[in-house]
Parts: sequence; C-alpha cells; structure tokens
Amino acid sequence: MKKVVIALSGGVDSSVSAYLLKNMGYEVIGIFMYNWSNNNCMWEDIRDAMLISNKLNIPFYVFDLRKEYRKGVINYMYEGYKKGITPNPDIICNEKIKFGIFLKKALKLNVDYIATGHYVRKKIIYNNKKKIYCLLSGKDVKKDQSYFLCRLNQYQLSKSLFPLGNLTKKEVRKIALKLNFYNAYKKDSQGLCFVGKIKLINFLQKKIKKKIGNIYYISSKKKKNINNDNEYEKIYNSKIIGKHYGNYYFTIGQRKHLNIKGYKYPLFLFYKNKNRNILYVCKKNHKELYKKFILIKKNTIHWIRKKYILNLIKKNKGKIKVMCKIRYNQNMEKAILYFNNLGILVNFYNYQFAVTPGQFIVWYINKELIGSGII
Repeated sequence: MKKVVIALSGGVDSSVSAYLLKNMGYEVIGIFMYNWSNNNCMWEDIRDAMLISNKLNIPFYVFDLRKEYRKGVINYMYEGYKKGITPNPDIICNEKIKFGIFLKKALKLNVDYIATGHYVRKKIIYNNKKKIYCLLSGKDVKKDQSYFLCRLNQYQLSKSLFPLGNLTKKEVRKIALKLNFYNAYKKDSQGLCFVGKIKLINFLQKKIKKKIGNIYYISSKKKKNINNDNEYEKIYNSKIIGKHYGNYYFTIGQRKHLNIKGYKYPLFLFYKNKNRNILYVCKKNHKELYKKFILIKKNTIHWIRKKYILNLIKKNKGKIKVMCKIRYNQNMEKAILYFNNLGILVNFYNYQFAVTPGQFIVWYINKELIGSGII
C-alpha cells in the first residue's frame, strides 16, 4: 500500500483531499504545518485538522516550521517591499515551504508522496520511457490555483498528489456535507499564506521605517518634451494632492488607503519613484496604467518542462504563443514570448492593467502551466 502525507490545514479542501486519498487505497498521514505563531486562528485550525484526522482515523502530527517560514517567506517579503517592488509570498511559500521543507521532512516518514488541497491537475507523459510531469490548471476555472504552483520542478511534481484537480469547489463542499464534516462550509483562508488577513502597512512597519513623501496627481494625457520619463510631474500636467508614509507600502494599481480626499472619481497608483520617494496617481483610463510589453529578466525565469520549451523555441525560431496571467485573479490573456539574451519580451495582444514589478507572470499552453518569471 502506498503511503501519502496530506498537508491538513483544517479547511474543507485538505479535509476532503484526505478522505479521497484514503478512499483510493492510500495509507494517509495528516500533518499540520505550524508556520506562524502570531496567527489568532492557528489554534482553531490545528483543532479542526485534528478532528478531521480523528474522524477519518488517520495519524496526525504537527511540523514546527516557524523558523524556516520566517527565513524563507517573511524575510523575502520584507526585502521585496524594501526594494520598492510587490513580492508574492504565497508562491514562494509553495516553492520553499510546502513543496520544499515540508516535502523533505514528510519523505523522512518513509512515505511515497505528499498531497495538498490545491485545485490543480498533474499529468504524466512519457518520452523514451522516461516519466515527464505536467502541471495543468484545475477543472474549476474560478478556483484554479496553478498560478501559485508556478515554481515547482519535476522532482516536486513527481512526489505530489492533487486529489481536487478534477473537482469544483461546489462538489468538494457537497462531499464534505455528505460525510458530516463540520467544516463543510468553513470559509476559505484569506490574506497572507499561513499568517492570515493582515493590515499590510502595520505588518511592514515592524521592519520598515516610515518615510513621508509626496503624492502627485497626473491629470493630462499629453506628454511634454522631457527626456527623463521618471519625472512624471514634469512631463505631464500635475500637482501634489497628498502625502504618504513610504512608497514601499503601496502597489501598482492600488486605489484604497492612499489617503486622497476631495475627488469624485477614484485615482489609481501607476508609478513609484523609490529614489525620490514619490507616488504618482491618475484616473483609471490613463495610458500610464496600461502596458502591452513586459521584459522578464533571464535569471527569474523558471520552466516546469525545460527541454520541451527549448525544443519549442527552436522550432518556432525564438518565439512562442502562450496564454498569460500577471496575477492570480484574472482571466488568461493571449501573448507572444520573444526570447533574447536578456530574457523574454512578453508581447500581449491586449493592454494589461497595472503591471506590477515583483509579481509573477505565468505562461500556459493548452491549459498546461509551462513556466513563469518575475515582472
């Protein structure tokens, strides 16, 4: 009998995953990842995970990964914001913690696989009798979480199972209700992975000092003949409309918490000048909020099936057509990837709203997630 460790979070997704695995004939072990001690909901989640393990009659353990999580995820997050970019800790958490440290520790229990409640699918193909692992988007389009697993490699995929990939969230809750799981309608976790819902400014201020700067409103769409594109207050009609407490607290496309008053229409952040500590805002229809081209540097690019991509690039003379996402909660967008010595130039068919430095862009071909890069 094959053995599998399920990452039990106390939520309905991992609970149903544990049931499905046991129903498939696996010997299942439930493990809760204790990653963050300041989360008020953490003890409730541990209790829920224990109760599900007891109901399914499977062993239950807790892995204390607080030290690794702080080092690999929280510090990454702080460093990113200090640089003025918007990092994505959830993706790094999956790469470094769930499918990194957690996988390594789980395999020491002499198991064959780990499993999670992600809504993704894994497909195995063969090349000269060698197994190749593909990561596909989940059946539930609204719940698909392949974006968050964009940094996984072949080894991690070979050791991972995703029981919910061919189910919808509605079907998962229906299974939980039928099994009398008391968490059948428990709300999905929100906010920062394992930390929960936080007020970002308060969280970052623990490590990053306040630094007061100006907020400029760019009203005109017509540029003046100025060479320095970073000085938007000079190349457009502009005026100071507010103050901020550090540009690293804000992200491109942000509308809320800018502390701007007196305008009948919403204003959006489109550029942060870190060196001059200035934020620039505009109306949603301003061209500065939209981009059709993004350059992805070579050292941030990751391929799940590298040989396949290299052959595809060669066959198509340095360019390939893909579907893209520049954030989790958006529809896929058509684009062409042009490969050069610097990395990849992404040419979208349509203009993209609020392209955000530090976030991940992911690429798909026929619902298969092929790779990713950092904007």
